Amino acid sequence: MLNNENEVDIARWLFVSPSTVTKLWAKYKKTGTLQTNYPNCGRKPKITNTQIAQIKAEIEKNPSTTLLEHIEKFNLPITESGLSKLFKKLGLTFKKRSSMQKTKNEPT
Repeated sequence: MLNNENEVDIARWLFVSPSTVTKLWAKYKKTGTLQTNYPNCGRKPKITNTQIAQIKAEIEKNPSTTLLEHIEKFNLPITESGLSKLFKKLGLTFKKRSSMQKTKNEPT
């Protein structure tokens, strides 16, 4: 191991299980790297790049539209929270609700 440290000591130092260190060490010895073998893993996006471009254009044209209005206008197969996460990832600002906010006196 590295600097004559055993796997248990390295695991304690990294706050991981010894089996994790063993697996990573074996992978490094076999491949010479710790990079993953599967670069295109994960869930595929529900919204296409074309739809994202359309939404960006709509935001520039009418910045007061809400998430729900975007979903309805472009018939997107995504929830409001999913669209919110996408906007945050793209660095876009948005409105969650309509311009009519509830007042404190209204019943919830």
